[in-house]
Amino acid sequence: MIQSMTGYGKSVLQLPTKKISIELKSLNSKSLDLNARMPSMYRAKELDIRKLIAKSLVRGKVDFSLFVEITGEDTSSKINKTVVKEYIKQLKEVVDGDATELLKMAIRLPDAVTTERDDIDEDEWALISNEINEAISKIVEYRKDEGATLKQDFEDRITTLRRLLEEVITMDPERIDGVRARLEKGIADIKEKVDENRFEQELVYYIEKFDITEEKVRLENHLDYFIKSLDSEDSNGKKLGFISQEIGREINTIGSKSNYAPMQKLVVQMKDELEKIKEQLLNVL
Repeated sequence: MIQSMTGYGKSVLQLPTKKISIELKSLNSKSLDLNARMPSMYRAKELDIRKLIAKSLVRGKVDFSLFVEITGEDTSSKINKTVVKEYIKQLKEVVDGDATELLKMAIRLPDAVTTERDDIDEDEWALISNEINEAISKIVEYRKDEGATLKQDFEDRITTLRRLLEEVITMDPERIDGVRARLEKGIADIKEKVDENRFEQELVYYIEKFDITEEKVRLENHLDYFIKSLDSEDSNGKKLGFISQEIGREINTIGSKSNYAPMQKLVVQMKDELEKIKEQLLNVL
């Protein structure tokens, strides 16, 4: 089943003193382009996070965010009392002032507040890791839902291409008769006597140059293969892209050989449908 590369997943973990929110967003990309944002204390786990995401999402431009909101009394910022007292002492030597005002000045000076970087608690990390997996599951589910919509669109457009191909097949005998009639009229207009056998040989050779039987068969096979690949277990947008290129090659050849305006109109419609398929394939995993 195909997946889209567009997706969104979010999970929230409430701990005794903090709330952790995890978000994943993805758009289409030729490879995995992962941007991770998180507090510095969790940077030691970034490689593990990247491995988790790469295993499940495979491709896409992915933004991973881990937000921490302190909800309890726990905080990593501490007032450096010794430094603050020394600042106040020095300030008193310079100016006379209210103790509260001196404190406001001192607290803004360098090293008055320190941030303690605690080691990650492994029990806490186990809970966070589970939530990351939950967010990944949600974005994968989102991608599958988007993929189902894309699949239906592809099937509809392939059905349209089949219908147009049937019109081409139905029209082909009329086109060949037209080619024969134009050649015969051309000979008649120059009022020259020609060897009938030689004329038939040349006519057959000329018509064979415009024969599209092989292209029609190959195009039908490519359309079947595209649908078969849509129903495979794995999502493979690159493979579908290669098949669409082969479909385009046969459509172009039919157009160049047709030499018949009504058929060329059908070819233009086929090209338009195929172009829409190719645009959508850019978003398939």
